[in-house]
Amino acid sequence: MRNTAIRQAFGAVVRSSTRRIGLSGKSARVSLPTNAAACAFATNTPKGDSNSTGTRSTLAIGIAAGLAGCFTLAQLGRKPLAEAPPRDNDVKDDEDPQTRLFRLDEINHHNRETKGYWVYRGDRVYDITDWVPNHPGGDVILRAVGGSVEPYWNIFTIHRNKDVYEILEQYFIGKIDPRDLVDGHAPQDKIDDPFKSDPVRDPALIVHTPKPCNAETPEQDLGPYVTPTEKFYVRNHLWVPNVTDPDSYRLTIELPDGEEASYSLEDLRTKFKQHTVTATLQCSGNRRQHMTQGSRSTNGLQWNVGAISNAEWTGVRLRDVLAASGFATSDIPDGVKHAQFVGAEAYGASIPIDKACAKNGDVLLAHTMNGAPIPRDHGYPLRALVPGTVAARSVKWLSRVILSEDESASQWQRRDYKCFGPNEGDKPDWDAAPAIQETPVQSAITSVRRLTADVLRNDGMARAYGLEEESIVLRGYAFSGGGRAIVRVDVSTDDGQSWQQAALKPHESKGSKAWSWQQWELAIPARKARGNFCVKAVDEAYNSQPEGFEPYYNFRGNLANGWHRVPVSRAD
Repeated sequence: MRNTAIRQAFGAVVRSSTRRIGLSGKSARVSLPTNAAACAFATNTPKGDSNSTGTRSTLAIGIAAGLAGCFTLAQLGRKPLAEAPPRDNDVKDDEDPQTRLFRLDEINHHNRETKGYWVYRGDRVYDITDWVPNHPGGDVILRAVGGSVEPYWNIFTIHRNKDVYEILEQYFIGKIDPRDLVDGHAPQDKIDDPFKSDPVRDPALIVHTPKPCNAETPEQDLGPYVTPTEKFYVRNHLWVPNVTDPDSYRLTIELPDGEEASYSLEDLRTKFKQHTVTATLQCSGNRRQHMTQGSRSTNGLQWNVGAISNAEWTGVRLRDVLAASGFATSDIPDGVKHAQFVGAEAYGASIPIDKACAKNGDVLLAHTMNGAPIPRDHGYPLRALVPGTVAARSVKWLSRVILSEDESASQWQRRDYKCFGPNEGDKPDWDAAPAIQETPVQSAITSVRRLTADVLRNDGMARAYGLEEESIVLRGYAFSGGGRAIVRVDVSTDDGQSWQQAALKPHESKGSKAWSWQQWELAIPARKARGNFCVKAVDEAYNSQPEGFEPYYNFRGNLANGWHRVPVSRAD
């Protein structure tokens, strides 16, 4: 089905803002779109969901990331991309593209000698000139110019979809001369896989997409209060940058007046007081599959309950670094509203400046995770940690912090990680909704264990609860954003007909507020269980979880926090 809104998002010239991005102590000028089309890596689509409205939008506009996504941000050090010129006059408006033929050397010559950008797929040629300056990945897209897009799509397979092909057809200008075809196809150059240097992951992780890696923590590993580092869920939008020389790493702070301060990793470790915070990070799409199952199709990775993990993070407070850079953190200027974060792989996001500068906000520039250097998958050598806030704002591989009146121009801030009404489809007014920051109260059941008569005699849990008959032990987590502590976890063993309170497990967390999840457990006689187990949590502001998903359904499936239901049969 043709979608005019997608085409407009894809082909329109959008607002852009130019800023510097620090790379290994150097600067490059790049154009970052304010209303750029969404990047597919932010909203990977599950198999079997290609007919959902949100899926069409994501796949169609994801072509941009597919062409660009195969190269590291270091390419930004090359000559910056100028404003896109008008198309060459050698493609006449009244000429039928179906009959126009191009020789391969003509395509190559065109891209060497003119300012237009052509690519081909199969035997069809496309002029993407008008699209290039608005591309979310910057000028790295130019690596595909003059050749076939298919090698890139063989890596980013999400783009091998009829809706994406349909969008590309808007730029069709002709065909390759049959004399240059081999078995009906143009030759394809081999390209380097940008993911080939990605780190090796624990095989126990539940992988949703391998490239980029998106994998959730197995339920059995959600049990420890501090998630083992190798089992911490992975949410990547692109490839993992490979920082081989941490001594050359620099973090740049850009102040409102344009002045900059630069810090090495050693500076951050030795010139500032170090702080440790225990904080839970949760993807906005955690439990998205439950919204899909309990309401309607949603667009994005179909996470279960494992897009959440808890860790101890060590680093320097952002407010301390800002103050050392000359910014008045205790008397914030009226014109500064946001702290923007820029990652080394092109990801960007921002948080309100009040959160960045709050004494009890505990926003860190973190270099250590669970007592060891942060692994590459989680932001080595430095990441932002914004506790109590959706994990999308805790930017990994941090290269730059920008203090600004405006929030980040990144599409991940402006056109993703937002929620809309249940009546709004895949063509919302993105500017009308605020970007997600703090997250609502959440809970999940992560373990259902049956204690049979022979186990009861030797089980400490049975003795602690005084159980004398066959029983079921439930365990799970509860969490609320904004540092709001969990005060109660209600559990039903009969699909919500009756409730009882779970025991909240004691823990030792570090930080100014309740930034970590609350683990809970409950043991009940097996004879009382029927239908579904249900859980809902209550935080200190007495926020609780809704029963179902339809009243707050959103096509992106963000912030899914309806009651978590698990069939009683799972205990068998």
